[in-house]
Amino acid sequence: MYKQLTGALTLCAALGFSHAVLAAQPSEDATLHFQAIGKGDVAQVMADYADNAQLNWVGGPLDGTYRGASDIRSVWDKFSKAQGPLKVSMDTLQESANPKGATVTANVQFTGTQLINVRYVLTYREDKIANETWQIVPVSPAPSAY
Repeated sequence: MYKQLTGALTLCAALGFSHAVLAAQPSEDATLHFQAIGKGDVAQVMADYADNAQLNWVGGPLDGTYRGASDIRSVWDKFSKAQGPLKVSMDTLQESANPKGATVTANVQFTGTQLINVRYVLTYREDKIANETWQIVPVSPAPSAY
């Protein structure tokens, strides 16, 4: 196993690939980010952000634009205290990437004391979230019983 890993690293170096080749895919990072939010693990959520990150929360009681670690941490602290642990499910996760960064979009559903549907857009630069949009998608009313 060690020999195979060493060979793969040597091949990557010979071909000029950077360390980014061995890094996790942004879609995997996004999935872990959503799960950390569901667990209320604010420390892990915060570890995902670049130093100058921005969070755009669209809709709901936390609606606003938050810049920098202090502002973003305060939002996640409020959210996790209010919601508690949440079940997380995802649909339509898509990733677009180039050498400058990546964008991940997904429909994410957080289920706890209430149902929260979110249209997510995450922009990654240098393997960290540079910009995050949390767009609340209103839950449609139950169909009429006619």
